[in-house]
Amino acid sequence: MTQTQSNRSPLKRYAWLSIAAALTTMGLKAGAYLLTGSVGLLSDALESLVNLAGAIMVLSMLGIAARPADDNHTYGHSKAEYFSSGFEGSLILIAAASIIYTAVKRLIDPQPLEQLGIGLVVLFLASMVNLGVSLILKRAGKRHNAVSLTSNSHHLMTDVWTSCGVLIGVGAVAITGWQPLDSIVAILAAINILWTGYKIVRDSAYGLMDTALLQEDLDLIDKVLDQYKCQGVEFHAVRTRQSGSSKFINMHVLVPNEWTVEHGHALLNQIEGELKERLPNSNIFTHLEPLHDPTSYTDIEVC
Repeated sequence: MTQTQSNRSPLKRYAWLSIAAALTTMGLKAGAYLLTGSVGLLSDALESLVNLAGAIMVLSMLGIAARPADDNHTYGHSKAEYFSSGFEGSLILIAAASIIYTAVKRLIDPQPLEQLGIGLVVLFLASMVNLGVSLILKRAGKRHNAVSLTSNSHHLMTDVWTSCGVLIGVGAVAITGWQPLDSIVAILAAINILWTGYKIVRDSAYGLMDTALLQEDLDLIDKVLDQYKCQGVEFHAVRTRQSGSSKFINMHVLVPNEWTVEHGHALLNQIEGELKERLPNSNIFTHLEPLHDPTSYTDIEVC
C-alpha cells in the first residue's frame, strides 16, 4: 500500500501545469473582457479564476495523498483527492451562479461591445491552452487513476466548450448587432458549467462513501475467481471499494477441509497475485475458511 501512495508525488507536475494554464488563460480572458466589455468573456475569465483555485487545491491534495500510511491512517491518505474534486466542483457551481447573475443584469441593461475581433482572437488562444492541458491531464488521470487530475481535466474541457459558446455568442453580436445574444450565450454556458459542477461533486461524494469498484472491475474479479472454483474452492463476502487511486478487495476463500494450511495459504497468494496483476493499485485482503464447516457461512452478510 505504501508504494501505491508514494506514486502520487510525481503527479504534482500536472497540478503545476494546470496552475500555469489557469494563470495564462485568466490573463488572456480578462484582457479580452476589458477590450470588448463582453459579459460572455467575463464569464470565461471568472471560470479561469475557479480553474486556478481548483488547480491549487489539486496540488495540495496530491501532496497529502502521497503520504504513506501511518498509525492514524492505516489505509493511507488516498481519499484526499476526493476533497480536491469536491472543492473544485463546489467552486464551479459558485462561478456558474455568478455568471448567471451578471448575465441577467446585462440583459436588463445591455452595453455595447467593442473591439470584438481582438477579443475573439485572444479567447481562441486561451481556449487552445485549456484544450491542450485538459488532454494532458485526462491521459495522466486515466494512466495513474488520479481522480483529482480527471476532475480538473473535465473542468478545463468544460471551459473549452464554454469558450466555444462565447465565441459563437460574441461573433453573433458582431454580425447581427443584437446585444442580448451575448448575455443569452453566457447564461447557456453557465447552465453547462452547473451540470459539470454537479457531476464532479456527485462523483466526489460517491468516492468518500466507499462506493464499490466499477462494474468492469467487478466482472474481472469474477472472471479470476471462477477459474478456481473447478478446484473445489468457493468464495463469499466479496466486497470492494475505491479510495482515490487505490482499489480494496476483501473476500473469504473456502477450501476443502482436508487441505493443509500451507496448501490454502499458497492458493491465497496465487489469487492475490493474479488480482493485483489484473487490477493495478489493488489491496487484497483474503480470509481462509474450511469449506464444510457451517460456521464459515455465518458471516456472509456481515458488513
